[in-house]
Amino acid sequence: MGVKALEAWSTRVVHSMPLSSLKDSIIGIDASYYLERLLKPPKEPLLPALGGWPLALEATVKKELDDLQSAGFKPHFVFDGLEYGIEDDPFTSSSASSIAIVKAFELYEADNATEAVKIFKESGWSFTSLSWAKSNKGQGVPTSAALSEFLKKVLYDHHVEFTVAPYSALAQASFRLCRLSKLSLRRVQLAYYERSPSQFIDAVYGPSELFLFGVDKLITEIKLLYDVTEISDNGVSRRISSFSLDNSSFSWIDRRDCLEQLGNISAEVFIDACLLAGSSLIDTFPPLKDSRHYNAGYSIRDAVKILLTYGPSISSVCAHYQDDPKVKRIGYLDRYKRVMTGIKHHVVVTNGGNVETLDAAHAPNDVHECIGQRLPEELIMYLFRGMIRPRVLNWLTSGTILITAPYAGGETSEYQNLVREQLRPWRRQALCLLADSIHRYYQSKEVTTKFWFDESIEQKLNLKDLLPSQKNTLRTWHVNDQLINNRQLDLEHAEGPWCSYLYSAVRSISDSGFASQTFRAKSSDRNPLRTTREIVSNVIWRFLQLREYVDINHQLSAWGKVLEQTFKALGSGSNAGEMEAAFVAVELLRLGLLNPSTASSTYSGASAYGTGVKPTIAALKARKLIIVADVDQRNGILVSWIACLGKLRHQARGYSGPLNRRLLAYQSIVSEVRAGLRDLIEMSLASLFLEGDAERDRDDWMDISLRLPFYGDTSCALGVVFKTYLDELHSLEDPTSDSSRAENKEKGKSWLVHGDFCGSFDDALRLWDAVHQSVASADILTQEKRLWTEVDQWLARRR
Repeated sequence: MGVKALEAWSTRVVHSMPLSSLKDSIIGIDASYYLERLLKPPKEPLLPALGGWPLALEATVKKELDDLQSAGFKPHFVFDGLEYGIEDDPFTSSSASSIAIVKAFELYEADNATEAVKIFKESGWSFTSLSWAKSNKGQGVPTSAALSEFLKKVLYDHHVEFTVAPYSALAQASFRLCRLSKLSLRRVQLAYYERSPSQFIDAVYGPSELFLFGVDKLITEIKLLYDVTEISDNGVSRRISSFSLDNSSFSWIDRRDCLEQLGNISAEVFIDACLLAGSSLIDTFPPLKDSRHYNAGYSIRDAVKILLTYGPSISSVCAHYQDDPKVKRIGYLDRYKRVMTGIKHHVVVTNGGNVETLDAAHAPNDVHECIGQRLPEELIMYLFRGMIRPRVLNWLTSGTILITAPYAGGETSEYQNLVREQLRPWRRQALCLLADSIHRYYQSKEVTTKFWFDESIEQKLNLKDLLPSQKNTLRTWHVNDQLINNRQLDLEHAEGPWCSYLYSAVRSISDSGFASQTFRAKSSDRNPLRTTREIVSNVIWRFLQLREYVDINHQLSAWGKVLEQTFKALGSGSNAGEMEAAFVAVELLRLGLLNPSTASSTYSGASAYGTGVKPTIAALKARKLIIVADVDQRNGILVSWIACLGKLRHQARGYSGPLNRRLLAYQSIVSEVRAGLRDLIEMSLASLFLEGDAERDRDDWMDISLRLPFYGDTSCALGVVFKTYLDELHSLEDPTSDSSRAENKEKGKSWLVHGDFCGSFDDALRLWDAVHQSVASADILTQEKRLWTEVDQWLARRR
């Protein structure tokens, strides 16, 4: 991130000042730049082995935010928005990271934990150092979009303001792909804020690329320092750190100093030299990478020298190097012109809330070839406020969906079939819901899906062949707050307090009397939905109909009754995360992926004990190998699949427990399903607003987003811990005795040093019981009942 070669050189022009001098200022912060610096070096090295969101990052961010605000200034974060364009090689980084993770697991299983952790740590950092995957990709490896949603939630919970830039990539018009990366136009928004006549912000904290957009002074680093005090508490010595404002500082660069130190060059030459040097906006000019001329590496001065010698323009430079095969191959001059068009005529959200192309009067007629096709300003505003994510919007504007390699590699036929075939209808539904409510141009858009495991596969769909969408049938839902409140009071009186909108929506619609009142009024003067609860509830009901848990008569379908039974078995007092886990379990049943054979032949970790399977590190150290029946392996895997859906009770610290690659592979399946469900929810939400079914004059945009299910991702940590319990239990002489189970649970506390083993164990069992009860009572799951009953009886003797 930043301008190559300028970062190291600029240390000679860096200024430092006390952090207190920023008191009473508003500081615009590039969110990705902030995350990259916060995560460097990685503080949770085992995160790539578990999936999901970081365990400790939220506490770290909150602590920093508290310290920054105590310094007296107000941060305002700016996030990525839409992208446009395709990387030349979109699959390389995710595939390389997956290969590294596989190697780390091989070392882990060979009892080389130290080297394994090192590779896990390096593979995780490769995601952040490359700014991770583009947000029009499938889940795959961790994406900046995924961590952006995490950070948005933390900021919202902490009452820190943020906005999302409208765009973050430029389009390309030919087969020569020109990419202005997702970093750029977010910075454009920051630059606009800083240069706005109303002086929205006082300073900018971000990468050196901001100089290209007219920012003169740039904060590059904020150093928070702490005073450490040692105290004694009942004879126990403890060290307490407290934020020291007096010793904290920040570093900043003045662009004018750079111009002077580089030979009093003009701002235009400086911008062109930065582009030649290479950044996230455009790759380095090929001659600068020629080791014959720059054997010690090139510097920003070398870029300036090329311009002053062969310039003064990039066109003149390219003319001089016109016979260079690398310059010709990438079409450097064409790429440069597109980047400069993006810089001069970038898209921003103005202080008045309008989406504008800057200097539009002088923009070329084909500026859309660089900026991208415009989406409705209303839709951009929902993105700007954080109510919806850019993922599906990017699919539509770019015309491309990229499915990248997941953490565990994704070699299994089940995973590849899931992303290639089973989730294909979900993506169609999400795209159609969006396109059906906006300009006709997008209603005939062709979208191509590409896959990392076979780049020859290109699934094409033309939306005109799939429209109209289910929009009109979904719009029959219109339930006002009074009716929702009355039904929820009835539920609370009968079942106790509830804390999940998903639970309330399913249980409410099970009452036929209530269901008959949920239809849209026929009168033309029907009031739009206004309250947060109205909007969230109606969106969930629309989503349930999309997934066919509810039919067009607003009655529970056969699968809807399975879902209701699962929720009832789990109990109204269960939290929203547990209800989401139960929902995903039912989805996996429908997809045929909640069975012991999933990913059975590809990955290690089926059981710590058993024929043909490597033992755990604990067993190797003990020099004992207990052979158990295949049925025990089968049963342990199915129970662990269910545990994978839940959340481990863990402190805000990095995970340091056991690992299991097969469970990580299953987490990749779960992650894809959760992401697909969230896509459908968000497009149901967008459609509701775009069709005028909700009041638009409001300020609860992020609150709506957070109340809707499947906002975040989950790890496989709970499944790994539960699987380890079952494996270790079989190393005991009598695994079903009371003493063996008690002994093993006590050992479990040592596997989970910073977590609650017993509480997590009970959570997994509650989820298993709920799903098992729904399978046992479901008429449409007759083939599964016998297996699940056998596994439940087996588990009863081991829980």
